Amino acid sequence: MGPWVVEPLTRNDIDDVVAIEEAAFTNPWTRAMYLAELENSGVSFCFLARDASRRAVGFCSVWQVLDELHINNLAVLPEFRRLGIGSLLLEFVVRHGVALGARRATLEVRRSNASARLLYERFGFSVSGVRAEYYSKPVEDALVLWREDLSLPGQRH
Repeated sequence: MGPWVVEPLTRNDIDDVVAIEEAAFTNPWTRAMYLAELENSGVSFCFLARDASRRAVGFCSVWQVLDELHINNLAVLPEFRRLGIGSLLLEFVVRHGVALGARRATLEVRRSNASARLLYERFGFSVSGVRAEYYSKPVEDALVLWREDLSLPGQRH
């Protein structure tokens, strides 16, 4: 897979996450939004993937509410995609959620984001609904995905 390490986000890492957001998304979350997430401890969690030189190459932010894990954002720098970092982050956050009592997980994904959809499907997520015009820049529907049983191991390829 690679010499990647996953660790919790700290205030010192916010600029790295914002840079990854801006490289990955057309409507990225802001620095202030991530600072607010850090303040919401016990519910909001964010993890950063680093390479061997300690460069931040990807991240995943999630909320844990009771027994549900909501995956908010998962992004990898474009030049580091298709190297297993997204899978590593997704597996890490699911395991973390299970350790905190999560039994199921959900997320939204752009209908057109075929590579992300394939990743989520490999981890046992399936489409359960559509949020019309959920995304902006450009306007696009979101597919709502759920994985109903986190006790089942996700498949990795």
